[in-house]
Amino acid sequence: MSDLTAPGFPGEAVRLRARTGAAAAFPPAAEYGQVLFGAQCGTPGDQLDAMRLVPPVFMPQRLAKLIDLGREPLYQDVELGTVIGGFSSPLPVYVSALGSTRAAGGDLGLALSRQAGALGIPMVIGENVVPVNGYGRLDEDAGRSLLGRLRAYTEHLGDGPDGGVAVQQSTEDADAEVWNLVYSDPAARPLLDSGRLAFELKVGQGAKPGLGGMTVVDAEAAARMAGQYGLDPVFGEGRVLRSSSPGTFTAEILRQQIRLMRNNFPKARVWVKLIPGRDVAEAVRVAVEAGADAVTVDGAEGGTGWAPSAFTGQVGLPLAECLRRIGEKPPCLLVSGRIWEGGRAVKSLALGATAVGLGRAALLAVAEDQQDGLIRFVECLSMEMRLIVSALGKYAPGEISPDDVWSP
Repeated sequence: MSDLTAPGFPGEAVRLRARTGAAAAFPPAAEYGQVLFGAQCGTPGDQLDAMRLVPPVFMPQRLAKLIDLGREPLYQDVELGTVIGGFSSPLPVYVSALGSTRAAGGDLGLALSRQAGALGIPMVIGENVVPVNGYGRLDEDAGRSLLGRLRAYTEHLGDGPDGGVAVQQSTEDADAEVWNLVYSDPAARPLLDSGRLAFELKVGQGAKPGLGGMTVVDAEAAARMAGQYGLDPVFGEGRVLRSSSPGTFTAEILRQQIRLMRNNFPKARVWVKLIPGRDVAEAVRVAVEAGADAVTVDGAEGGTGWAPSAFTGQVGLPLAECLRRIGEKPPCLLVSGRIWEGGRAVKSLALGATAVGLGRAALLAVAEDQQDGLIRFVECLSMEMRLIVSALGKYAPGEISPDDVWSP
């Protein structure tokens, strides 16, 4: 058969769709849970990467630091410690939401929890862990259960005040009463009593804004989930697309949800996770005014899990544009989206973020070394951030400003 496509037209992609139908709207189903999606389909000409950090010639804050220390300040004098959503942290970094996929569970999930706890950086346990893997009190696999991750984190926390866990809730998690389970569990009591437990309301995520969570399950698992999730056998070969409800939000619904969280769980911090939507600035304002301790915004680059291919490259605002629209720095803005090195992290802080989230990078680091991979990764990130902040003539993350960034 002759090739009917014009030069530059994606003929093979069209032929794939003709062969496989709706399955072609997704990455290969066989790779689900084993490959971290999102980054390979990132925003072309990433605005955040294109920006440059620009030190000034005159540095009055360096002079003030010199007078305070009685000597010339060095990069080691940068103090990265900060407060993230009510949690003390040794640097403006947290582990962002990781949910029920195989890539985030099992030994890797436990290793990630252990190392995040040892570092004393906050960690978010993502959506659908309980509906898919169980809570962990009975016979569920400890490495994949919510309680297993919670215990692994808590047991490796140091004696200091740093750290904290945020437990995310989606619509299916709400049906499973996840927050009630955690809030009443003796295993969570040390975190709750020390002010280091938060509940995060998931409005959406960067990888697939406007959609709920999506996973691939086998036919047997799909039969068990009938009536609880949306199920579509688009892949054939016994593989079924399982879709969660994205939830429905208006400004008033969000306000009421936050009020309910405050009333029902008074000792827990309140976090809200937003999509990179065009009205993200208004959504941040509503959440802050309603009393959220932290608002998380995923850029379109964010997300490690399963999403339709069209979404990862074409739907949602890039992180830099989210930060531009939000503008004036909210009390606690947490952002994620391809954060893996100090430059991108410091640019995000300069543009208004309080802290940056490690998702894909954290999983890759732990997969490289389940004993110390994340610890070494954060050590490198911490040094890069100190070097850059010092070069800007600043000595704390809160001192960085948009003046420190040049955008072409």
